[in-house]
Amino acid sequence: MDRKRILLIFIGAWVSAALLTWLLYASTKAPRVEKMVAIEAAAHDMAAGTRLRKGDLKTVRVPEKDVPKFAILDEKFALDRPLLFPVSANEPITSSKIAGTTGLEGVAATIEVGKRAIAVPITDTSGVAGLIQPRAHVDVLFTRTGTLAEAVTSTILEDVVVLAIGRNTEGTNSSTTAAAAATAAAQAAARPAQSATLLVTPAQARKLELAKNEGRISLALRNPLDHSPVSDSGATTAQELYPGFETKAKDVRSQPRVAQHIAEKKEPPKPSKVVEVFRGDKHAQESF
Repeated sequence: MDRKRILLIFIGAWVSAALLTWLLYASTKAPRVEKMVAIEAAAHDMAAGTRLRKGDLKTVRVPEKDVPKFAILDEKFALDRPLLFPVSANEPITSSKIAGTTGLEGVAATIEVGKRAIAVPITDTSGVAGLIQPRAHVDVLFTRTGTLAEAVTSTILEDVVVLAIGRNTEGTNSSTTAAAAATAAAQAAARPAQSATLLVTPAQARKLELAKNEGRISLALRNPLDHSPVSDSGATTAQELYPGFETKAKDVRSQPRVAQHIAEKKEPPKPSKVVEVFRGDKHAQESF
């Protein structure tokens, strides 16, 4: 009985040693399966200032140990942001290579080719009570002040994109947390924006600059999906605000003409005195 027990113990020890030996061999000689991570990389060569679109990115898988620092794992965090540095094809895109969501370092790169950024002064009234946010679409209204006959308001630019409000280049959205929204609202109340930066063409920039120096500018917020031109592009004058203003204006305009007509009337010539002068045999007449 003791012999059988010893034999069983020996067989168990032998089997355990064989299993341990096989496990040790498998762990040292068998190929390891590394964990792979999906990251975003450049689909082609791109220069600095390129705004990333879907076709500019592709997903690649790299070993976990080779994942670059600050690598972007989801393309939505890179879309619509400009590159701060040039990248080559298949090069991983990291957060340090693109402009931040709230930073100003990449603002110039967001300006479309052929467009210019120009700032206009706004107040709580002219800026639609703070409802205008970056990337909103607005119309620009120009008002020339003066007398009732000179005051006029007209739409000088339509469907213009707002690049920034003050130094803020990103508008709030539904994903913004309640705490972040409350903080932004408190900051806006403490330091209201004094300017709005608009994206315009060079010709529109010149027109806008002239309007800034000739009168007041206001912004009218419009639906971002509405790109239709204004059907009524005429200017609004004081005639539409005051009934009967047109008649009064005609009377006012006629007054200078009446004064001029009176001034132009010539006085009748005064009778002159004629004196006959005799000097020897010479005779002359002098008028006074």
